[in-house]
Amino acid sequence: MALSRAKAGWVLAFLVLMWGVNWPLTKYALNFTPPLIFAGMRLLIGGLVLGLYAFPRYKTLRLKQTWHIYAISAVLNIIFFYGFQTVGLTEVPAGLFSSIVFLQPVLLGIGAWLWLGESMYGMKIAGLVLGFAGVATISIGGMTGKVSPEGVMLGLFSAISWAIGTVYMKRTSMKVDGIWMTAIPILIGGVVLTLTGTVTESWADVQWVLPFILDMLFISVFVIAMGWLAFFKLVSSGEASKVGSFTFLIPLIALFCSVLFLGESVTVNLIAGLVMIIASILLVNVKVKASKVAKI
Repeated sequence: MALSRAKAGWVLAFLVLMWGVNWPLTKYALNFTPPLIFAGMRLLIGGLVLGLYAFPRYKTLRLKQTWHIYAISAVLNIIFFYGFQTVGLTEVPAGLFSSIVFLQPVLLGIGAWLWLGESMYGMKIAGLVLGFAGVATISIGGMTGKVSPEGVMLGLFSAISWAIGTVYMKRTSMKVDGIWMTAIPILIGGVVLTLTGTVTESWADVQWVLPFILDMLFISVFVIAMGWLAFFKLVSSGEASKVGSFTFLIPLIALFCSVLFLGESVTVNLIAGLVMIIASILLVNVKVKASKVAKI
């Protein structure tokens, strides 16, 4: 069911805020835990919360007919996305890595045009490119330290998997229940990443202090469970490329939170990137008369 414009606006604002604060919160949490174990734990908790919420709708699950949809979404949107991201951040500075990952809305715009039949015209192309340029401009300050080709490739793979996964979510949204489509892939991803972390890392390295526990619970419930549910609702009820354009705001929110809570400074790059991102969102979302839409 399509969301009203007002409700979609509130859901979108919630999504951008939660996924924005996720970056500094995750950075803080990694002071107390190995990365893959943490990625697995927060996904497991988030998936269990969604599973409990979805349980009264168990008749809509229809696993015999839809299990492959959940499995494919889990691989693309959760296991590959979080796995590539977690490992890649150890190989590339965070600023550069985030700019690579947020190539996703550009790839999503192309995928939505090719596979979802969404319109593509000059202003939308310009907006998607400008948004990515804005993210890159903001992130350029983080481009210090060692940069490995492997890390860059992992960032690109993370962006590609998220873009393809989002297109797949949109294509299959009418075949599955939205809450189960969010809960099951997250649970699958949580199990896979937790087991991977258990094999490659040590649980003895986790410091079970109260700030870490509260941080992990917040991320699990608000960022993972409610955030992915909001993302699925938005993608399934509107144009995927337009929803994707607003995700350009996520690294901006992350940087503002870092300025407020981690003592990072406001830079010229941040201001310039903000202007470019706002212009990008306006260009992608502006309504164009059918007669003026370019046939590409």
